[in-house]
Amino acid sequence: MKKRTLIAVATALAATTAFGAAGCSASKSQGSGGKNPATANQGAVVGGTPQKGGTLTVLSNQDFTHLDPARNWVMSDMDFGTRLLYRTLVTYKAAPGTAGGELVPDLATDLGTPSNGTKTWTFRLKKGIKYEDGTPVTAQDIKYNVERSFSPDLPGGSDYAARYLAGAEGYQGPAQGKHLDSIKTPDDHTIVFELRKPFAEFPNATVMPNFAPTPKEKDKGPQYDNRPFSSGPYKIESYERGKKLVLVRNTHWAASTDAVRKAYPDKLVVVMGLKANQIDDRLIASQGPDASAVSWGALRPESAAKVLPNAEVRKRLIAESTNCTDMVQMHTGRAPFNEVKVRQAVQYALDKDSVLTASGGPAFNDLSTAYMPATLFDGKQPDTLKIPATGDVEKAKQLLKEAGKPDGVETKMTVSTGDKGRAEAIQQSLGKAGIKVTIETVDPSAFYATIGDTKNRTDMVYTGWCPDYPSGSTFLPFVFDGRFIKEKGNSGNHSLFRDKPTMRRMDDIAAMTDAQQADAAWRKLDGEILAKSPAVPVLVRRWPLVLGTNIAGAYGQTSFGGQLDYATVGLKAPAKNQG
Repeated sequence: MKKRTLIAVATALAATTAFGAAGCSASKSQGSGGKNPATANQGAVVGGTPQKGGTLTVLSNQDFTHLDPARNWVMSDMDFGTRLLYRTLVTYKAAPGTAGGELVPDLATDLGTPSNGTKTWTFRLKKGIKYEDGTPVTAQDIKYNVERSFSPDLPGGSDYAARYLAGAEGYQGPAQGKHLDSIKTPDDHTIVFELRKPFAEFPNATVMPNFAPTPKEKDKGPQYDNRPFSSGPYKIESYERGKKLVLVRNTHWAASTDAVRKAYPDKLVVVMGLKANQIDDRLIASQGPDASAVSWGALRPESAAKVLPNAEVRKRLIAESTNCTDMVQMHTGRAPFNEVKVRQAVQYALDKDSVLTASGGPAFNDLSTAYMPATLFDGKQPDTLKIPATGDVEKAKQLLKEAGKPDGVETKMTVSTGDKGRAEAIQQSLGKAGIKVTIETVDPSAFYATIGDTKNRTDMVYTGWCPDYPSGSTFLPFVFDGRFIKEKGNSGNHSLFRDKPTMRRMDDIAAMTDAQQADAAWRKLDGEILAKSPAVPVLVRRWPLVLGTNIAGAYGQTSFGGQLDYATVGLKAPAKNQG
């Protein structure tokens, strides 16, 4: 995952702010001495080491997309689920920033043993790991959860298993007793995966929630989303959709088997349905119970003016990079975006600086000139198209004329409600070139289901992608390989791009055994796809969060999109928040 999962839906309402003046460049910084005050705590732990106990409150304006581990592939939900509710074969080290990208064993005793030229992977499970009812976690439970992630009625989850497991083509899940022969469980503590092609990066895929255990007798199909059975340090006490989720300790979780999760609070309460501006103001004020609270979603851009000039509040701000690229993705399978010149017109018409402004300015974002984030380019994205950050309207109009659309085109774009401000900036800039966009907003919890319905979705969507780990193989194939497009529950390839030369090249790169050669090839392919313009890269955001004054052990982790790592967060003084 470096999380190469779907980008977490931003809960921040985008609007202009004094800290993102029009025309500013992503290379500019905020604050005195050229330093960006939003990144003062980047790579650091805020609040010291927590004490055991107390209640950590999470303030949110939305519900989860999914908590079912077979369906959980949204960054924020993965962070929450895999750090608190269930464990996976392998996970990420609990550490700030990029240091949190290191793989460490979780359910497994090590990072897996390859054989048969990395086409076979064997994992052995630790002893003593138990569910919330005290029954042992078994290898068969992991096999079952991987299999159920293929079920058509459980869409939305990671598709690494579908891409790599031998014999997975056409598999529809374990209904009617059908199982995958490519997952073997010779005993309760051994699981073996047989792949259809070599995959040296397979341990990275086992971080995904569909490699968590689910006991067959607890599976309730789609209803399991409301009450996944815990193998982690907490279990669900109550869950009212859209209102409140309460987690309490799983008394059968043993810290001796878990080197990652610290489980400091006694209880976690997620309060949903709040207004984003209220969340920001409450955390900035940090009064009473809000001192022991954190935000689920990012700080709204317009709240930056209340945070960055205030040294006391700024000490409680974390703003790690999401490592995820926001994109405008166009439906390349139907008019008008089946014409490459129309798509290229969108590339040139888009004023990325205006979207940057609507996103809080350069304090909270960097402009994107490539699809893959800078971390996959050794720290700096290339700029192969050389389009000005403010766009080139005349070039866009010329491309539309060459495409036989001299009067422009009309289209619709679906965005999460949290991205409305960004969408309006996109709408205004494209309109100058004659590309008229109507915006349709969707609640964050339903966003991916809406844009994943390929028959009924709009021709444009604003979304993004994050590499699940530092490799181009976990970015470009998921966003642009047309062989894995689904009619329902489609994820990643929202441009519905089916380009045979691109897919052939992906296969060639995937077969390379030299990692440096493969890295160079992915980077070159990024520019080649960009020239065909199925999507427009826009931003890489940071994930700014203001913490309550009683919060400790807090940091943003790049492996979870810069979001708070729930494995280590807790309270400075739990007694103040007991009750």
